[in-house]
Amino acid sequence: MIDFEKIRATIRSSEREMVELQKILSSIPALSPENGGDGEEKKCRALEKWLLKNGFSDLSHYDAKDERVSSGIRPNLIATISGKKDDFAIWVMAHLDVVPPGNRELWESDPWTVRETADGRLIARGVEDNQQGLVSAVFASLALLKNKTIPERTVHLLFMADEECGSEFGVKFLLKEHRDLFKKDDVIIIPDGGDPKGETIEIAEKGILWLRVKTTGAQAHGSMPNRGKNAHLAAATLALKLNDLENVFCERDDLFFPPYSTFQPTKHESNVDGVNIIPGNDVFYMDCRVLPRYSLSEVRKKIDERVLEVCQIYGVKIEVEEIQHEQSPATKSDSRVVRALSRAIKNAHAQDSRCVGIGGGTVGAHFRAIGIDAAIWSTLDEMCHQPNEYCKIENMIRDAETLAMLFLQE
Repeated sequence: MIDFEKIRATIRSSEREMVELQKILSSIPALSPENGGDGEEKKCRALEKWLLKNGFSDLSHYDAKDERVSSGIRPNLIATISGKKDDFAIWVMAHLDVVPPGNRELWESDPWTVRETADGRLIARGVEDNQQGLVSAVFASLALLKNKTIPERTVHLLFMADEECGSEFGVKFLLKEHRDLFKKDDVIIIPDGGDPKGETIEIAEKGILWLRVKTTGAQAHGSMPNRGKNAHLAAATLALKLNDLENVFCERDDLFFPPYSTFQPTKHESNVDGVNIIPGNDVFYMDCRVLPRYSLSEVRKKIDERVLEVCQIYGVKIEVEEIQHEQSPATKSDSRVVRALSRAIKNAHAQDSRCVGIGGGTVGAHFRAIGIDAAIWSTLDEMCHQPNEYCKIENMIRDAETLAMLFLQE
């Protein structure tokens, strides 16, 4: 193998450049229209300019049309470094979009301006989710370019759109319109989840079922509930009955944390403006995370039964809309991607790794669903979507070293 210590030294010497790239990326809010934003195009353009300036020459666009944003497109950019062998390629995938900052009062500084702390943290929206993985992949690849080193296999860095709001204009678009980009034997790494030690490789995800539940009753005066049909009361009863599905789909799997399926009522829309009004309409949402051993069709059947029961009790109409649903098989613990990543972690940092499952959803599920193995891995404190989101500079560097080792392995 090529002298890895030269590559490591190049990565280590690039710390300030990593920080500067983080600053550029965070300064451009890349919010999906669903989150009140104008998409990722400006951020992607800034990244593409930086890549070209720093020696990346093979860049390709696979943009999805979206009339809701001013540019008309949601960008998917691929940077490629050709390798020695063509039996399979290595993909590292990071998303460009971020979530809104939320309550600004909870932030200690401007969420769109990176603040560097004395203990080596970068604080801003997006620095961990998913710019840490993006920057690590870029600088692992840049270290090869600077040392005129050809990777064993072709490396593709995918900078994708729309991960935070369903991936319709990102990975789902690519798998539908550009399926030939990805081969069954390719190694798919998604640095969008992990643990503080960087030792867990996520190979399985719970099935996701997000529901919008609309209850229609009859509005009445608060003192005369007998003249109405309380939609909020019926909805609250249903929320409890759906939450109780945790006692129906109750098997446990220690690959996951928590090791069981969850059925949680979450968002609730405003129904009436006064305390003395019996609501005639009510809308709430469910976030259901289901162990892979259960099919979503089983879950849907039980949901329908409980909806019908509540309708009969309260005389209301209930409509259930699925706003997101995903289910995929697990990546095998002895798959090529797991073996390769485990070996890279061990060789770069003398650290053992282990496989886990998660309750959250990643784009890895879309690849697993079509028979392509994917692994989610990174070294992070899981600060995604939180106020004062941060990444540790050292984690960013270590992950770049691991990825560089992966690119060099035979």
